[in-house]
Amino acid sequence: MKNILVLSFFYPPDLSAGSFRISAFTKSISKYDNCNVDIITTLPNRYSTYSIDALENEKKDNIKITRIKIPEHKGGMRDQSLSFLEYSRQVLKLVNEKEYDLVYATSSKLMTATLGAYVAKKKKSKLYLDIRDIFVDTLEDILNPVASIFILPFIKLIEKWTFIRADKINLVSEGFKQYFKSKFPNQKLTFIPNGIDDIFLDSINDVSSKTGSVTKVLYAGNIGEGQGLHKIIPKLSILLESKKYHFKIIGDGGQKEKLITSLFDLSCSNVEVLAPVNRNDLLKEYASADILFLHLNSYKAFEKVLPSKIFEYAATGKPILAGVGGYASTFLNKYVENSAAFNPCDELDAIEKLEKLNLGIIKRDLFIAQFKRSKLMDDLVRDVVNTI
Repeated sequence: MKNILVLSFFYPPDLSAGSFRISAFTKSISKYDNCNVDIITTLPNRYSTYSIDALENEKKDNIKITRIKIPEHKGGMRDQSLSFLEYSRQVLKLVNEKEYDLVYATSSKLMTATLGAYVAKKKKSKLYLDIRDIFVDTLEDILNPVASIFILPFIKLIEKWTFIRADKINLVSEGFKQYFKSKFPNQKLTFIPNGIDDIFLDSINDVSSKTGSVTKVLYAGNIGEGQGLHKIIPKLSILLESKKYHFKIIGDGGQKEKLITSLFDLSCSNVEVLAPVNRNDLLKEYASADILFLHLNSYKAFEKVLPSKIFEYAATGKPILAGVGGYASTFLNKYVENSAAFNPCDELDAIEKLEKLNLGIIKRDLFIAQFKRSKLMDDLVRDVVNTI
């Protein structure tokens, strides 16, 4: 019997790309009855405006889930750091007297990966990292020059210490490949992205075509600095107001107030901003929208990423308007028919690309077959178990 520790800061019913990914991972690894799996995560905390109860402890067959209560936070760097420190403290306490053959950590902001590396070193176990973002890259874009001088060298040392200890690293975006090949040339890498969850596949038949004179544009997800919605939605909505476009923004995050303030300052009347909703309600929103909108801020780091939102958007068959560059733009052009990528934060380019979209529904059967989440997670879990 193999003992596996899984570290994921987010887990359902929390709403985040990380929680949806680890949920599918858990479903796949539960099929391996020769593995005992301890999952240590947190109680729902992603958004202060979305509160839902969850059990602190769950046990089913070979899977045990422990959810740690962390301090309430509003998404700022200081609050997130304090929350992660509490998570780390509780993880180390919980695993103190346990032994594991492998530690699996899924991480976007590096620290969960570093925690996994520390536990694996302490337990003399194998380490498998699932990397969803390059934290150093992002910090280089968002930190001011003075902060960069003091913080970046330290974070780079942590990154190096973490990644050289991994027995295997999976990257969710092939856009990360060159970064890892140049900095960690001896590491074993795989590329298994996010994918389409069954809940979106089951709802395809409920999607409707455009009706009415107003074109409804929907964004659903995080409203943070990384998405940069405050830099594009107000200006874009003003330019499209006379053409009868209506924008609906569903979500929460650190830049939500800045977005609302920008909309107010420009007197935007064709945008509504709503609180996060659960996935069943989200499906209804997708079904009633005419265009699905995606945007990343104009940071160089984001040229490497592949947003998970692309997969669920594509499954609906609806047209996609995406403010992305780099690998995400290449991916959309290659795999997602009736999608249009525009330069981030460029409202004029957005309108030009918008006019090229077909406002009907198309079947993306090849895309669905290739990027079904359950299939991708089966591949990932197989690779993880074979690493032991």
